[in-house]
Amino acid sequence: MKIKFLDGNVKEYADGKSALEIANSLSASLAKKSVFAKVNGESFDLTRPILNDATLELVTKESLEAFGALNHSCSHLLASAIRKLYPQAMFGVGPAIEEGFYYDINPGEGIKITEEDLGKIEAEMKNIANQDLPFQRLEISKEAALELFKSDKYKKEIIGELEQGAVITVYRHGDFTDLCRGPHVLSTKLLKNLKLLAVSGAYWRGDSKNEQLQRIYGTCFFTEEDLNHHLEILKERAERDHRKLGKELDLFMLSEYGPGFPFWLPKGLILKKTLENFWYKIHTREGYQFIQTPIMLNKELWEVSGHWFNYRDNMYTSEIDGHQFAIKPMNCPGGMLVYKNSIHSYKDFPLKVGELGLVHRHEASGALNGLFRVRVFTQDDAHIFMREDQIIEEVGKLIKLFEEIYSVFGLSYHIELSTRPLEKYIGSIEIWNRSEEALAKACESVGKSYKINPGDGAFYGPKLDFKLRDSMNRIWQCGTIQLDMNLPERFDLTYVGEDGEKKRPVMLHRAIFGSLERFIGIITEHYGGAFPTWLAPVQVKLIPVNPDHHMAYVNEIKALLLDEDIRFEVDERDEKLGYKIREAQTKKIPYQLVFGDQEQANHQLTYRKYGQIETKTVSVEEFIRLIKDEIKKLGK
Repeated sequence: MKIKFLDGNVKEYADGKSALEIANSLSASLAKKSVFAKVNGESFDLTRPILNDATLELVTKESLEAFGALNHSCSHLLASAIRKLYPQAMFGVGPAIEEGFYYDINPGEGIKITEEDLGKIEAEMKNIANQDLPFQRLEISKEAALELFKSDKYKKEIIGELEQGAVITVYRHGDFTDLCRGPHVLSTKLLKNLKLLAVSGAYWRGDSKNEQLQRIYGTCFFTEEDLNHHLEILKERAERDHRKLGKELDLFMLSEYGPGFPFWLPKGLILKKTLENFWYKIHTREGYQFIQTPIMLNKELWEVSGHWFNYRDNMYTSEIDGHQFAIKPMNCPGGMLVYKNSIHSYKDFPLKVGELGLVHRHEASGALNGLFRVRVFTQDDAHIFMREDQIIEEVGKLIKLFEEIYSVFGLSYHIELSTRPLEKYIGSIEIWNRSEEALAKACESVGKSYKINPGDGAFYGPKLDFKLRDSMNRIWQCGTIQLDMNLPERFDLTYVGEDGEKKRPVMLHRAIFGSLERFIGIITEHYGGAFPTWLAPVQVKLIPVNPDHHMAYVNEIKALLLDEDIRFEVDERDEKLGYKIREAQTKKIPYQLVFGDQEQANHQLTYRKYGQIETKTVSVEEFIRLIKDEIKKLGK
């Protein structure tokens, strides 16, 4: 058979040679670095025979895909350890994720795995890993698979959904066999650098109507050094947890009287309002108009929008004057009513309408997580109405706007184009193809690459999702641009075309922050609570050395800072100077001003920046100019 490599070279090998044998024939070091192969684009285990002419790519340890294969293999290792420790266990799914893996498990009737149990499970995993058990791929029939997994209702459910006559693959290491498409690493000995991290609840198949399983999270690396480095990052993340920092910095609070309903404390509200003001300013520059729609609207509106039938379980409702009302889970239907309030012409387009709208969604109590998952949040929505021929240009402008805003916070990103779902979509395939092509061309028009996310579009249209990467290498889904073929039709939105005829507008939904609450949680951890000066709730701490002697000068500077809209606090407690400075540093305030005899006599200011030891003495005018210039530059 002829094997073609990525560099274009072609070599002949005996039929049935494996990728590992071929790699060894090229270079022993290459074979050692290889984790799995791609044969004609299909993932192959290194030991799986190649039967025909093919293109061959060897996926090595440096690849993210190799990291995924390693961690998926480690999820099988976890399952085998669970089976030894909990013989009655049944298994859901165990995929690789961004930084490791998880497995959803039912450990048995009346058994609950706790954080304290992870140590013994991890020890058993390492014991199995040290046995150097090869991963063996087997192909079996659907009937054989049902027999093999007859004691596991979750596996039987998955197998039952496969087509009759389908060839099913399972993987075996030692005496443990699992349902899986692969690929896997060669043997368990590659899985010794592992760590179990957490256990939580997870509904079977993500549906709250199903029973709750236990989800065990872990991670695995090719080297001990890489594992230790990752664990250090996790330790730093724990220190940066926005719930911890939110309490320490007096940003927000949570109460048992309102699970999922955060309370904004004075400093947190300043942070939120500063972010909102930034949003309004930049959108005003971009030609957006702003509206505010009611929080509660009649059930009939939600029936028109489709939410009543598709999202009812997540909506809060009430009865007013004998009619059912719902608190809005989304701003869009109210935005449609605003559009219908006026007659529109093609000359109005693109019409950009923004709303920082407060929405409520009934999230499961087990999913609530600080500001990351709440039941009430502010969505930075905008709806852009346009002609179809304007899509590429307007989406291109939006991508540039997204990039500008994310760069202010030092957040990099990549774009994913989510395409038509295989089922449950509206509109013709022709319109979908045209819409997907328009979004792709918009990315290309501004020089942005994108990854295809097949089948993950909304039922009403394709979308671009913006995945942010923070300072601790985590990925967050925030921004989105969605083409909607549904609501303009449902609400009978029209505009008068150039020919005088009524036409249907194209509509974009877009959000940049997604949720202000969640975005604040993200940037709190991204900055470790040390917000840039423009965003910091308190920008300057005024610290008199002796409140009895220096407060007159402090009050003079207070008046100047007020005039310049610079946010400050005064610490006039009768405490030692060093203590007050350390506390200001603990609160991560960007600037601390110390007022002593010299500063008062010379009408100067001595400042220390957060995170620095040295101080600097300047004139009052120079300090005001310095901090205003820093604020003006935002995060750039």
